[in-house]
Amino acid sequence: MLRLCSYALALSFPIIALLSITNITSVVAQDITQIDVDAKYPPEAKELYLLRLNALFGGSGGQNGGFRYDVLEDVQGLAEFAPLPLTDQNKVSTVTRDALDVAEEYAGARNSQAFMVWRKGKLEREAYFNGADADTLIVGRSLAKPVTVIAVGRAIMEGHIKSIDQRVSDFITEWKGTDREPMLIRHLLDMRTGFLRQGMEREPESILNRSYLHPYHDDVIINEYPLTHKPGERYDYSNATSEMVAPLIERATGVRYGEWVSEQILKPLGSKGGQVWLNREGGTAHSGCCIMLPAGAFMRLGLLSYFDGVWDGVRLLPEGYVEQTKIATPQNLWAGMGLYIAGAYVETRGAANPDVPNMGVTNHAEPYLAEDLYLYDGNSNQVVYIIPSEGLVILRIGNAPPKDNHWDNTFVPNTIMRSIIRARGETPPTPQS
Repeated sequence: MLRLCSYALALSFPIIALLSITNITSVVAQDITQIDVDAKYPPEAKELYLLRLNALFGGSGGQNGGFRYDVLEDVQGLAEFAPLPLTDQNKVSTVTRDALDVAEEYAGARNSQAFMVWRKGKLEREAYFNGADADTLIVGRSLAKPVTVIAVGRAIMEGHIKSIDQRVSDFITEWKGTDREPMLIRHLLDMRTGFLRQGMEREPESILNRSYLHPYHDDVIINEYPLTHKPGERYDYSNATSEMVAPLIERATGVRYGEWVSEQILKPLGSKGGQVWLNREGGTAHSGCCIMLPAGAFMRLGLLSYFDGVWDGVRLLPEGYVEQTKIATPQNLWAGMGLYIAGAYVETRGAANPDVPNMGVTNHAEPYLAEDLYLYDGNSNQVVYIIPSEGLVILRIGNAPPKDNHWDNTFVPNTIMRSIIRARGETPPTPQS
């Protein structure tokens, strides 16, 4: 568990590019001139990389731990904020107030910043905690990954990409004639690139560190990140996999990643905007992590999936695309594209390949009460539950819950589903097996 939480999803922690190594207690006891792997980059890139590495391993960490991403690029939303679609606050509530209170209290006691419940056209509950409000930019952590899936879907819809079964090397041409040439865009979205899986290392030479913190991290991934398996052969959680979506989108569309997310996702969804972390001034966005948006923006991503890619009568994603995202692969029966499905019940499971032990898990005290439930799920329990059979979308985002008060992934959705006020003759959905 420590490996995944402390590094793989440490991507979620804001990093400050400090002005001088002497400003912090260095945890990298090595002179920057000894790192020959960075010889191809400007000297200032090497220094900035080490400053970030020291900040990551030498700081207090945490979403509100005093760090900040640097450099940030604005990702604009709609100038005039639009309300959620098909939302009528005058509709009769179909979830009991007591259950909503219990679920909200559960979220609030676990360092949440935002909690939202939407059911069949009514926003049943919207609550904020710990100083956050509807305008607060919240670090999405791995909720950035469903953004990449939607970004690719929009590029297909707009004709820049043929399909998710197009080869990545059609755009990342450096991979032609290499062992990466067979990799499909599908593999970037369902974590079957064959890339080295996520782990934790402190050494400056580590490809895991350089592919995340380096000011040229995209170039590092394209030219140096190793394959451990043939593309499509194995599922392994890897942030480098999702980081490749930004250069893919930019080469396919000719538009910067942040601008694409703004113009093709946030604005069509009527959403407020936010910011995304760049590897350097004017450089490439981090698409696998590190996008900061208001809670309502993340809620809209879940609702877009619930509405099968249609928003206010306009199709934004190709027909059938959302269903494709929910199909698990033989290599991981709980993972789709940027999301996780209910699948067969297990008490604990995480983002890693099921055969990798101790790589960060979330508790499930009981089976989900709907077998068609699927969810976006990032580090520190950034979660959006989508339950088509119940017409239900639930969001909880914020900081990591206290170690002595962990998050159970089934408590909130099951509490709400048990309390639904059903119409005469309406039956509950089939529960998770």
